[in-house]
Amino acid sequence: MTLLAIDGPAGAGKTTLASQLEAEYSAHSTVRVIHMDDLYNGWENALGQYLTDTLHMISSAHLAGVDCTIRLFNWYSMKFDREEIVSPTDYLIIEGVGAAQAIVREAGAITYWLDIDADTGLQRVLARDGAHLEKQMRQWQIDQAIHFATDQTRENCEFKLTS
Repeated sequence: MTLLAIDGPAGAGKTTLASQLEAEYSAHSTVRVIHMDDLYNGWENALGQYLTDTLHMISSAHLAGVDCTIRLFNWYSMKFDREEIVSPTDYLIIEGVGAAQAIVREAGAITYWLDIDADTGLQRVLARDGAHLEKQMRQWQIDQAIHFATDQTRENCEFKLTS
């Protein structure tokens, strides 16, 4: 069972890479992609201890070959409102800001870092998700930068790609 984590700033293309890997691997193996957007606890608490604990649970269960249950965040109601079982697969891909943090690296994940200029990343996100999120996204850029610096995510990822 292989664990992959794709990390980097918002707008860098993490979801696109995860989709490409999923398509490639699913031709010969079982694959599951978990999107970090489903795991964040809203804007303010997204990159906190709850996320780290959830990633630890997911990676531990995957490597042990057992099911785990995750709570999924609803961005419209701004709360966790459903659960989903994550069953073991040949490849588990976790993608999004915070996916390759230390707890996942320590579990032996193959880690990818996608670089992007902050302004380009912001413009990509606003084009994709809507200009109404500009205030939240500007704060998110600050929050993710703090997280990446503290965790030393980029420095510790095995593969570094530039968008």
